[in-house]
Amino acid sequence: MFSEQQSLQLKDIHKLGTASVYRMRELQIMNHESLLCNGGWDADGRGPCVWDTFTHQGGEQVFENQTGDVACGSYTLWEEDLKCIKQLGLTHYRFSLSWSRLLPDGTTGFINQKGIDYYNKIIDDLLRNGVTPIVAIYHFDLPQALEDQGGWLSEAIVEAFDKYAQFCFRTFGDRVKWWLTINEPNTLAILAYDMGIFAPGVPHFGTGGYQAAHNLIKAHARSWHSYDSLFRKEQKGFVSLSLFFCWLEPADPNSVLDQEATKRAINFQLDFFAKPIFIDGDYPELVKVQIATMSKKQGYPSSRLPEFTEEEKKMVKGTADFFAVQYYTTRLVRHQENKKGELSFLQDVEIEFFPNPSWENVGWIYVVPWGIRKLLKYIKDTYNNPVIYITENGFPQCDPPSLDDTQRWEYFRQTFQELFKAIHIDEVNLQGYCAWSLLDNFEWNNGYSRRFGLFHVDFEDPARPRIPYKSAKEYAKVIRNNGLEGPLQEGTEDDSAGGDADGSADNDDDGDDGGGDDGSGSVNCGQSFLQGESSSVMILL
Repeated sequence: MFSEQQSLQLKDIHKLGTASVYRMRELQIMNHESLLCNGGWDADGRGPCVWDTFTHQGGEQVFENQTGDVACGSYTLWEEDLKCIKQLGLTHYRFSLSWSRLLPDGTTGFINQKGIDYYNKIIDDLLRNGVTPIVAIYHFDLPQALEDQGGWLSEAIVEAFDKYAQFCFRTFGDRVKWWLTINEPNTLAILAYDMGIFAPGVPHFGTGGYQAAHNLIKAHARSWHSYDSLFRKEQKGFVSLSLFFCWLEPADPNSVLDQEATKRAINFQLDFFAKPIFIDGDYPELVKVQIATMSKKQGYPSSRLPEFTEEEKKMVKGTADFFAVQYYTTRLVRHQENKKGELSFLQDVEIEFFPNPSWENVGWIYVVPWGIRKLLKYIKDTYNNPVIYITENGFPQCDPPSLDDTQRWEYFRQTFQELFKAIHIDEVNLQGYCAWSLLDNFEWNNGYSRRFGLFHVDFEDPARPRIPYKSAKEYAKVIRNNGLEGPLQEGTEDDSAGGDADGSADNDDDGDDGGGDDGSGSVNCGQSFLQGESSSVMILL
């Protein structure tokens, strides 16, 4: 659905800066993630997941040893969430399923009917109110019973996930037409199984991340084929997976080493998963050579990166119906040789990455709106102009938050402007945008110290009341108006490169998805941990 302004020729696009309203296409909101919002961690037959075990161990692995045991209470307060969805005027809503709520031990040997009833109610209520469900099958919360058998490090997980995915397709696919198999597998592989920062919390530096990634890719591909062969003809749905990416620029644009380091980092972070799935079934050549070279220097008889067989390459290739990506921020990259032969994913890439100190920030998220446009253009150019959905994007507040979250709304407003340019100047095939998140929630290692919600949740009140922030009200206006008011501003990249004047950088060693830190930005929330996910807000463009 295009406005008259959108019908203008590309050569006239910059004239839109004088318009009082400019439109994208159609705005929607989504996201309700099982662990981060639902609570009810042991209610009605739900089995424990790795994050239950991880948070209950204590040891300050999570901010102030907080847990997701209750979170937003959405398991018993779904009707309140639905009121928020209707208040915003959403047409689509993304939520994730809890594997251990449906299958307490991770297998179909025991199926929890109360879990099925819960998700059936969500799906039916959404459809009854004209809201399309978009469902993520898996979002970091592996059943503990499967982790005890090796988790994502075990080849057996591929079949276990495929059976779980088939169960979901069979149970809910008559009504759900949009599926995401795995949320941010690139984040999970590195933070959980290489660095050990995410649950299950056991590091396997330089080996575990690659093994987990290998199994995650195969599990996704197997489940895509299961849908394609068993369910697609009747259900007529679409299946993909969502990849996290922090846009990267060379710290010194004139440095060949920094340019090469940036290319390596993009290959390791995004293309590692995207190239096998969208192009040819195999990892980027640069990644394979880099890891093999580092492995040889370290005395390994072969590369630490597992190899796909020719049969597996054929299975993996082409297993996504659209490109789902999750963007929050941007970093600068500088070449840093691994002279000591240290063993880890980051050392294999041989980089350091950091923000420009002039960028405003809250925690690890620095405000770099033009990064999302560059990312979209990269995906278009590299992956044959696919249909793209941004399935997460957002900006937090520190705790305690302000209901007048003007800074956060400015982040969203600038982001929407960049999306408009990406669609109409770069001709990117962007069909949907999802802002993180509907509610404040449990944000993984950050606990409740980061507030991403459009609706405030009082975690000290047992009733968990939901109150709209200013950003929720502004977001609802965008949905109602199908566009933003105000001039379309020209984006600049004057600050896109360069560390501190003396060449030093704020290294990101706090373990977050984008590698951010609180050291030099405009807002310091204290200790910075990791980004998490819960409910988010979407625009179909």
